[in-house]
Amino acid sequence: MSVSAQVNDQVIRKNLVHANDKDTFKSEVLDASKNVLVVVDFYADWCPPCKMLSPIIESLSKKEFGGQVKFVKVDVDLNGLVAYEYKIMSIPTLLFFKEGLVIETVVGFRNEE
Repeated sequence: MSVSAQVNDQVIRKNLVHANDKDTFKSEVLDASKNVLVVVDFYADWCPPCKMLSPIIESLSKKEFGGQVKFVKVDVDLNGLVAYEYKIMSIPTLLFFKEGLVIETVVGFRNEE
């Protein structure tokens, strides 16, 4: 793997993380949202619309937002407590966090635009 590919891979991993337990959710979403906008994708592996949204989230995570946007994926089957806490009733659901609070909710599949 080339150096530029390794750097790009590190940026992707930094900008797209999985929070599959409550502690990781707190650090990667609630704490991080004090400094940047955090977009959380609640999904499940068995969900067809989630599978359609996943490459879009990955593509967005690769874009340069000046370090001001972070993407986090939460598998509702692995982190049901967080999904319950945020009243996730349908998937995929995107929650946008700033300063530890949900500022926007998008339910269902949306294209990149």
